[in-house]
Amino acid sequence: MRLSSRCTPWQWTLRPGRARAVQVIVPPHKEHHVNKQELVEAVAKHLDTSKAHAGSVVEVFFGTDGVIASTLKKGGEVNVTGFGSFKVRKRAARTGRNPQTGKAIAIKASKAPVFKAGKGLKDLVNKK
Repeated sequence: MRLSSRCTPWQWTLRPGRARAVQVIVPPHKEHHVNKQELVEAVAKHLDTSKAHAGSVVEVFFGTDGVIASTLKKGGEVNVTGFGSFKVRKRAARTGRNPQTGKAIAIKASKAPVFKAGKGLKDLVNKK
């Protein structure tokens, strides 16, 4: 697949079931991405506190030793009414293929964290 040199990577995406690239016209300044630092800044501004304190608050929830991660590690589930739920889904062992050689390989069973959006969040996102 050849991509035009006139377009930057953010302009291209592959749609499922399609073998060709499709241009998506979304300028970078219109995209809405929030990284951890921006989340800390938003919490600090909303709570009218320092970024260090806001960073601690964010870590309590989203850190590797935070509430969500530690609960999922124990096999539990985190439900936030109106927002969604975090849970662990078990994946069965299966046979896959090495894309370079085509040889069959065994993929072990594993667990994966999953987020399912709640009704309130879905309604908010779909509101016009």
